[in-house]
Formats: sequence, structure tokens, C-alpha cells
Amino acid sequence: MKKREQTKEKNNISIIPSKKENKVLLKKENASYRYKDAKKDEYAIKNINYEFEQGKTYAIKGRSGSGKTTLLSLISGLERCSEGRIIFNHKDLNQINLDTYRNHEIGIFFQSYNLLPFMSTIENIILSMDISGIKIEDKKKRALELMKQVGLKESYATRKILKLSGGEQQRVAIARSLSYCPKMIITDEPTGNLDKETEKKY
Repeated sequence: MKKREQTKEKNNISIIPSKKENKVLLKKENASYRYKDAKKDEYAIKNINYEFEQGKTYAIKGRSGSGKTTLLSLISGLERCSEGRIIFNHKDLNQINLDTYRNHEIGIFFQSYNLLPFMSTIENIILSMDISGIKIEDKKKRALELMKQVGLKESYATRKILKLSGGEQQRVAIARSLSYCPKMIITDEPTGNLDKETEKKY
């Protein structure tokens, strides 16, 4: 497929990549999605084709209702394509276990952070490592290092999620998604609750 600096689909979605060229990690082939109760010719997104390369950063832009969140849900394995397919690292998402895909291959943090409120900051981060099965000798140490990287003090490690501000919860979600070294990170407005200085880092 010919590389493009920007692609615009019928859904008025723009996908804007960073500059460097690398191995293709994820590919959309005529990816389409239609809600079960929609009319036969009514699609949330239709016939989207694009290649995502490893090591690049992409921004998916579009007006409200253009299908951005639907597209992210398909890429992240929360939904399957109604038509077409999405290939990740040579595997068709229509043919694999999506729970395994989400827990081992990719990191996700959306506008709702889906943190476990009855657990502490560090427990949320370590839990993701446990679920992924990643072999890390000292998970607590890695969790604390990630907390430091996202600007959370070590004293926050034992604090329950509901005791954190929105911005602090967002930092925990970022740390959690990075904890098991996923091949790809998928985000939806990842820095919306962060201060400007921290936002620039991400």
C-alpha cells in the first residue's frame, strides 16, 4: 500500500502519522462496522484502509460522530468488524481471542480509565502485569518507576483510586498501560485531565 502522510475516509476521519518509516504492525483492510439495530446500508465506519507502522505515533481526528471512537474500539479489540478485517502482527483480529490480544499485545487507556476503585494505585498497575503474564522480577519496583515517570509520588502508591483526582487517575492509567511493555498503545484523549506541563511530556 502506498504510504500517505494523511488519509481521509468517507467517514471524515483523518489519520495523521509521524514521519519515520518502520515495520507495519497493524493494518485495516476495508474495515467496516454497523450496529446490530442499524439499517442494512447504515455504517458507523465503512471501508477504511490504512497501515500503522511500529514506532510511529498516529492521531485520529474528525468531527463528533464521525466514527473515531468506533475505530478505536475495533483496533483495541473491544468490537469486531462487521465487514473487512484488522490485522495485528500478521494475526486477523476476527480469528483470535480478543481478551488475550488486549491483555498481552496492546495497552489501552480511554476517557473512562477503568481503574479498580477498591484497589490502590500500585495494585492497579501490578494487576495489569499479572494478567499479561509478563516475567518481571520485581513488579513493585517497576510500578514505582512508572509512577515516577508519570509524575506520581511514591506516597501515592498505597492510596485508593477514589482518593485521587481526575488527573492523578489518568496518570495511573498511563502507567498501567505501559507496565507490561505492550507492542502498541491506544488512547482516547489521553491527556485531557493533565496539566499543560505534564501534557507536553506525552
